[in-house]
Amino acid sequence: MSALPVLASERLVLRQVRVTDAEALFSVLSDAELMTWWSSGPHSTVAETRTYLEPAAAGDWRSWAITRIGNDTALGWVNAHDRRENVCELGYILARSAWGQGIAREAVTLVLDQVLITEGQRRVFADADPENAASIRLLTSMGFVQEGHLRAEWETHIGVRDSLIFGLLRDEWLPRRPQPADRAGASSA
Repeated sequence: MSALPVLASERLVLRQVRVTDAEALFSVLSDAELMTWWSSGPHSTVAETRTYLEPAAAGDWRSWAITRIGNDTALGWVNAHDRRENVCELGYILARSAWGQGIAREAVTLVLDQVLITEGQRRVFADADPENAASIRLLTSMGFVQEGHLRAEWETHIGVRDSLIFGLLRDEWLPRRPQPADRAGASSA
């Protein structure tokens, strides 16, 4: 897979996740409350986080580290996994210290612009646990529509969980996407 393009806004730079991000991202991946809705449990060592990041750093899957302009420390990431031609699955996680500042919304907007506009994909979908209110709020506020409810879909560290599937089409994103001047001041997510 080729190198990911660097994506930028007025506040953020999204770049390829690196194995050296493990130290910064360990605080995210070891946070038990934050990892409640993740597919794997909290990490117990930086070495575990380093191993977890290796496929993304090698380019085996598309994962952009979220950083602030002028500070290359990873705050989280946004993934866009190609699932079939012109369709990708979106995933994201953000450090608790960055919550409530609109960073998740801004980072997801950059990736949606990349996959739906620059690459011309027709559809993006995301999967959220029915109890993950913050993620559901972010998705629906960005125009994603709940398309399905998969019962007992995942076996996770907190047990067997249902999954809600949210979808967004390119034609739905284009008219509602925030313009660059609106991105930094977007409501928090």
